[in-house]
Amino acid sequence: MHYLILSALFIGALITCNLVATKFVEVDMGIRRFTLSAGILAYPVTFLITDVLSEIYGKRRTQNVVWAGFAATIFTLAILALGGHYNATENSQVSDDMYNAVFKNSPRLIAASMIAYLSAQLVDVRVFHFWKRITKGKMLWVRNNFSTIFSQLIDTTLVVSVIFINIENGRPVSTIGWTAYGQLILDGWLFKVIWAALDTPIFYGLSYWYKRRFNLKNGGVLKVEL
Repeated sequence: MHYLILSALFIGALITCNLVATKFVEVDMGIRRFTLSAGILAYPVTFLITDVLSEIYGKRRTQNVVWAGFAATIFTLAILALGGHYNATENSQVSDDMYNAVFKNSPRLIAASMIAYLSAQLVDVRVFHFWKRITKGKMLWVRNNFSTIFSQLIDTTLVVSVIFINIENGRPVSTIGWTAYGQLILDGWLFKVIWAALDTPIFYGLSYWYKRRFNLKNGGVLKVEL
């Protein structure tokens, strides 16, 4: 049951990220004002959950959840595209223009999201277990933060690059200028890194509770029958 709940929360957060990704917002965290896609606001939750899953249920079960999230996202985008295919009726509270403005993402944006998602999540799981082996199951904060720091740099760079870089005459060209391009990567990545650090106590608390609840020894994982 716990595995299913964590998986459901992960997939829900992931789908939410994609639904609100086209809106950009400014978030003031005191030390810095970040310009971000609204989808990033839910993204730290996905990496917290994959870290908890990796710690408690192991690499294979966590990767299964990552692939399930990918399938659920593709299904959601397909339904949204199907909804946009049909015209709104006269008494519809949502017009075609309103629907398309919110939900009709460009193929390029969808490709950026999917490529970045799979790359970052699978890297996060692998790096998490790499640090778990190196630290021999100790120092939870190392694998929680270092896996997210590395994977989120990949995620943010891929998303911004696929959306805003064109190849012209064999050379990469930023459609928004290289300064703005670099700023978007820095803001997105730094925001995620900060939240990875902030959610470390939550990760410790959940890991401790699960290990005590199910009497897991250092390095042990729960078996799930599906």
